[in-house]
Amino acid sequence: MKKNLLLSVMSLFISAAAMAWGQKGHDVVASIAEAHLTPAAAARVTAILDNHSPVYYSNWMDNASHTDEYRYTSPWHYANIDEGYTFATMPRNPEGDVISALEMITAALEQGGLEPAQEQLYLKMLIHFMGDLHCPMHTGRKSDRGGNNVQIFYFTKETNLHSIWDTDLVESAHRWSYTEWREQIDRLTDEQAAAIVEGDYVSWLNEASEISRGIYEKTPEGTRVSFDYIAEYAPVIEQQFVRGGHRLAAVLNRIYDK
Repeated sequence: MKKNLLLSVMSLFISAAAMAWGQKGHDVVASIAEAHLTPAAAARVTAILDNHSPVYYSNWMDNASHTDEYRYTSPWHYANIDEGYTFATMPRNPEGDVISALEMITAALEQGGLEPAQEQLYLKMLIHFMGDLHCPMHTGRKSDRGGNNVQIFYFTKETNLHSIWDTDLVESAHRWSYTEWREQIDRLTDEQAAAIVEGDYVSWLNEASEISRGIYEKTPEGTRVSFDYIAEYAPVIEQQFVRGGHRLAAVLNRIYDK
């Protein structure tokens, strides 16, 4: 009995870890976003989140999606794009994906009039799914479960392609706290920041998908990832964190500071 319970708990955390940037990545995106909220938007976001920071809830969805109440949101973390397809041509998941989720949530928040509990739920979802949108392997192939079935080696550890992009590469690139990540990489000029927030959810997903295609080419089954791989992709991780944070801030400012 205890053994089965332990295995269930372990599988829960393994599944959760395979769903997103990992805790550090989501914290960085939320922290960058918080730093760029207007005073009015920051006040509204803090009030809706019961005086918590966006960082406090940045990983909430990864755990919630494994509960009976929110299991329906499991497909909302990603949008699979198989080889030879684009987002426009790939058959959509009838149960939803990260694009349909973000579009629905944003429309509801912009319209307003939500019950407080519903607004808080949607805000927590928005914070998390914007991080997912910028994780390249969340646009990975359906045929290999976003890289989860692509077995590789991270130095001497046997793992999979999705897993290293969630956590291993982030921690190997810089062993910083999320606040140190923000301080070191969030250094755009006003012009750069304005350019980054142009576009919409689909165009931002397409950026991540383009990166994902390159990752698949660089990391076929059996690849042994080492220092050169980390050096090549650390700037990409930094770029996606900054994009995600600034874009999340822009969406929240548009919703809460009209």
